[in-house]
Amino acid sequence: MNITHFVENLNRGGLERMVLELVKIQHRQGHRCQVVCLYEEGTLAHELAALEIPVHACGKRQGVDLRALARARRRISEHATDVLHTHNAVAHYQAVLATCGLGLRRIINTRHGMGGNRRAARREWFYRRALVRTDAVVTVCEAARVDAIQRGIVPREKARVVPNGIPLASFRQASEAMRRSLRQLLGVASTTRVIGTVGRLNWAKDQASMIRAFRLVREQQPDTMLVLIGDGELRDALQQTARDEGVTGSVHFLGDRNDVRELLQGLDLFVLSSVSEGYSMALLEACAVALPIVATDVGGNGEIIRDGETGRLVPAGNAAALAEGMLELLAQPARADAVAQAARTWVEAHGSLENMAARYADLYQASVS
Repeated sequence: MNITHFVENLNRGGLERMVLELVKIQHRQGHRCQVVCLYEEGTLAHELAALEIPVHACGKRQGVDLRALARARRRISEHATDVLHTHNAVAHYQAVLATCGLGLRRIINTRHGMGGNRRAARREWFYRRALVRTDAVVTVCEAARVDAIQRGIVPREKARVVPNGIPLASFRQASEAMRRSLRQLLGVASTTRVIGTVGRLNWAKDQASMIRAFRLVREQQPDTMLVLIGDGELRDALQQTARDEGVTGSVHFLGDRNDVRELLQGLDLFVLSSVSEGYSMALLEACAVALPIVATDVGGNGEIIRDGETGRLVPAGNAAALAEGMLELLAQPARADAVAQAARTWVEAHGSLENMAARYADLYQASVS
């Protein structure tokens, strides 16, 4: 089958990582894949280039860009595309516009988040009209499916759920060797408890609440450190938050990294403080590494973390509740290890890349075979 994935770019992020892993497994299964990027290729494109999987950039400029649409149309047509799989709203309606009249056999779209940015009314207006030429809309969790239907964005008959999956064999459980390595990187004592998170530094991840919660944790557990892996537009503001809270020396901003899996293995506790979330790849990865987890009860987080069983769920935007959950697991190592192992067991049963790819294959085949 000839499959074209259409994205905004392949810069570092959960959506982009999911696309990369899905393309890789489809390639191994014998499908002929390519990725077309509406804007630039992005920092992760080299992973596909190494496998000789084509990645094309359309170089879209601000506003209506007919040249970019023409480039997209040409790449999709020359690939003899059977399935056009778009990712998120902007990429979807741009791809639908670019392929008018091509007679594609199957067009599906995946919405990777909850669409929590309510200022995106214009974007959703274009998106809803593009759904006329769309066979199925996939959300990555049941909470997102219900929300999209209730808000009138996705017709119920076209809505499907395919949870994200990760390559479990690539993740090893946390180890003492990696704990030592991470503490050497941070320049802290071997006994320091390291709390960490992975994600873009933006409004949806609400790392400001995490930093405020960490200040409360430090009051009771002074020998602790907070590590933020990822970068984004709020980095300067979050560094100011750390200064305001008096924890600058104990909060490390590591930026974008290509060794996230190894860094996870050195953590004592993983925290996700999002106020809007789809089905977090970072949360799945923390489960795979068998880390104790504290996450906010938004979006699909509650479909991964069962409070008290595979981690702790707390209200979003509540630094005190977040701190309480962190302190609880830090103070009870045996319980922390139990929920971490339960999370690993859960992700092995429900969060594999193979399961995700099989469900997408079923959707592809529905009209192509």
